[in-house]
Amino acid sequence: GKINLSDKVQVSDTAWKKWYRSGGSLMYLQPKDIVTVEQLIKGVIVSSGNDACTVLAETLAGTEAGFADWMNEMAEQIGMDNSHFTNASGWPDPDQFVTARDLGILVRRTVEDFPQLYRYYADRRFTYGKSPNGTDISQPNRNRLLGRVDGADGLKTGHTESAGFGLASSAARDGRRLVLVVNGLKSDSGRIEESARLLEYGFRNFDTYKLFDAGEIVETVPIWLGQKGKVPMVVSDPVILTLSRQERRGLEVKVKYTTPVAAPIKAGDTVGVVSIDVGREEPIVHDLIAGQSVEKLTGTGRIKAAFDYFIWGSSASTPTSE
Repeated sequence: GKINLSDKVQVSDTAWKKWYRSGGSLMYLQPKDIVTVEQLIKGVIVSSGNDACTVLAETLAGTEAGFADWMNEMAEQIGMDNSHFTNASGWPDPDQFVTARDLGILVRRTVEDFPQLYRYYADRRFTYGKSPNGTDISQPNRNRLLGRVDGADGLKTGHTESAGFGLASSAARDGRRLVLVVNGLKSDSGRIEESARLLEYGFRNFDTYKLFDAGEIVETVPIWLGQKGKVPMVVSDPVILTLSRQERRGLEVKVKYTTPVAAPIKAGDTVGVVSIDVGREEPIVHDLIAGQSVEKLTGTGRIKAAFDYFIWGSSASTPTSE
């Protein structure tokens, strides 16, 4: 809310001097150029402009070093636990590193949190600046998965001598989205071929399954000394898994809780877990919460409830057949 796509920014001498002879990819900004934030975003995404990264960083944080501090704070907040940033462009630095897993987290958050900006990753071409002979500089998107893999709509290429050629990509088909990060390839064509192969493999061999809807009753459990005999256990969020065909065939779901559950219970209290075994090293576990509140019995009702529990398996004042 503090900056708009139409806001205009002046290119600093500092940003221009840093990049004009660097040999890195550029948007071809010139000192004192007046550009919009939207143009800079396209320069970063489509043209891989290192100069555009620096100008945006200076605009937002005052300095690129200050912006890198913001990057590290945000990385920690979203779970990028094995990354550290010193600049806005990814230019090699001994103290800067990021893992493939962390890039996957970043891709997912970019897609989910910024749908209004994510669309720029699918732009095929961006034109900005003039060549020495006066013609427009028009650069194609370096992500050549666009138009090649069905549903591919992002994201970003990268290359350094130590890391090789990499690509963080994503594609969506029939309501499913896959995120892929490859790195260490020996050529641009290599990263495109490998990414295309892996995305097609993912769509062909994996599917997404909804096991439970949010609020769906997974199990109903008895209550000890409660004004109700039983309480439903529900999941707070949908339980959706992406599994291979083999994992789906071997899937086992188990509900675990300590019985009886003692009153009082508030709606939303954790009362058990659902454990989903798909043949991996560890099962996938989701909390089960109470779907309603149950007050504790008082006075003489407790004696009858205790008797009912031992006879009927329920501590309510009347037995239940649920």
